[in-house]
Amino acid sequence: MPPETRPADTGVIHDIGYRGYAGPRLGRAYATRSLFTQSLRAAYGLGRSGKSKVLPMLVLGVLTVPAVIMVAIALATHRSELPLDYPRYLSAFGLIVSIFLASQAPVLLSRDLRYHTVPLYFSRPITRGDYVRAKFAAMVSAQFLLMAVPLLVLYIGALLGRLDFGHNTGHFLFGLVTALLYALVPTSVALVIAAATPRRGFGVAGIMGYLAISTVVVAILTRIGTGIELTVPDSAQWAALLSPNDLVESLTNQLFDVGGGGDRLHAPGAFGVAVFIAAVIAMVSGSYGLLLRRYSSV
Repeated sequence: MPPETRPADTGVIHDIGYRGYAGPRLGRAYATRSLFTQSLRAAYGLGRSGKSKVLPMLVLGVLTVPAVIMVAIALATHRSELPLDYPRYLSAFGLIVSIFLASQAPVLLSRDLRYHTVPLYFSRPITRGDYVRAKFAAMVSAQFLLMAVPLLVLYIGALLGRLDFGHNTGHFLFGLVTALLYALVPTSVALVIAAATPRRGFGVAGIMGYLAISTVVVAILTRIGTGIELTVPDSAQWAALLSPNDLVESLTNQLFDVGGGGDRLHAPGAFGVAVFIAAVIAMVSGSYGLLLRRYSSV
């Protein structure tokens, strides 16, 4: 039969059982919590490839193993206190914490920008504010957990070694407050840098560069202010306002009266404490505001 006279094909409709969703609508709060959980897991490479887990777990191990060693030394030598106080432990390993922050903050933000998945999030019930809130809280929580684990190892070791309960409990709480400040201040700035570029490599370099350069600048300015003296004068302590990490270290050293030596960073007096607290609030709230503004146009 010629093609022009062949009967037209007839279509068939198959019922494969698709039905409309009639269950409960969980809404924005559930979607925001889910985004927070997914982002927190992503910061440690959970739910991703094995290669993505290497750096987070390596950093966690590098932070925790020295705590185990310090506890073992304290128990073996029958010391009356730990070799390093809880807040000082965090400042001593600040570079390691910064590496984790610089590598993982772009994972939470830059990848979404690069692969254009941000508009997909906003097609759901969550708003731009919900997205920023979930990502911000996830990175802060990841940073805090990273620092809380070695502090908990030190505290449990001190209790097992029957060191002074009151002293260690108080300083363990000081350490947790310090960890929270480290998790808030540098992280807020790092997230702004990560949100500025869709390229993860640029985000890592920008965050690490800012944290490293600001720390070096503070070290140079305090050294210039010190001159030939061994003790950093109060006039030179204000330079710590230029670096997120040094800002937290100076504030906590003064608040909790930890650290020693002439090169100890600290907020200069009661007025300095007030100014440094104001700087912390301004840095965190300002960075959060910049994030909201960044995603208002995405």
